[in-house]
Amino acid sequence: MKRFAMLAMFLPLAAAAQYSGPAVQACQTYAEREIVRHSARVKAVVLDDDRERNIERYTRKLGSQSVSSLLYGNGAIVYVDASAVEFSYVCLLADEKRALFFYWTPRRDAPALAQCRRGAATQAGTCLDALLQIAEQDLTEAYARHLVETREADAKAGNDDTSGAFRRAADAWRAYREAECARRGSGEAAKACQVELTRRRALDLR
Repeated sequence: MKRFAMLAMFLPLAAAAQYSGPAVQACQTYAEREIVRHSARVKAVVLDDDRERNIERYTRKLGSQSVSSLLYGNGAIVYVDASAVEFSYVCLLADEKRALFFYWTPRRDAPALAQCRRGAATQAGTCLDALLQIAEQDLTEAYARHLVETREADAKAGNDDTSGAFRRAADAWRAYREAECARRGSGEAAKACQVELTRRRALDLR
């Protein structure tokens, strides 16, 4: 992850055009070879054709390797028996047809429904249930940490104002989540909404 962050710092600030050239296939082939090598459960590695995908051209040395360009964007690791892992990536290339390195980091902002529809082996509803359970666990842990902090504050103040306000805020957020997700739709759409809002809430409380 640190290496990915360092590479991101090297990205030029100049705007780049949408890219769909041979570097995409070179990076996808390299990524599949490296990722599949570490797990037999991987079905495919997909590099998304979306507005985030761009290429930056520059000359730089990384160790003994000469890098001519960086391809970056979003993608996913599709598993045979589990929900896909959505990621952001940076791919370093010697030229447009030869990838040198592929670094990726999981996306926390990935659309839950798209994530669950990547693989045919798992039904979207079952996948969303699993993602919601994970998100709820993360949120419960975040709430527990904050509750300890509010109780410590209450102990110093000699009242329960801080912890009481925190509990009311937690209840209000759950009411908001239910209303907002009902507004967005039903079934899978509502469940995907719950996953995404719960993930975001857990991150906000970190």
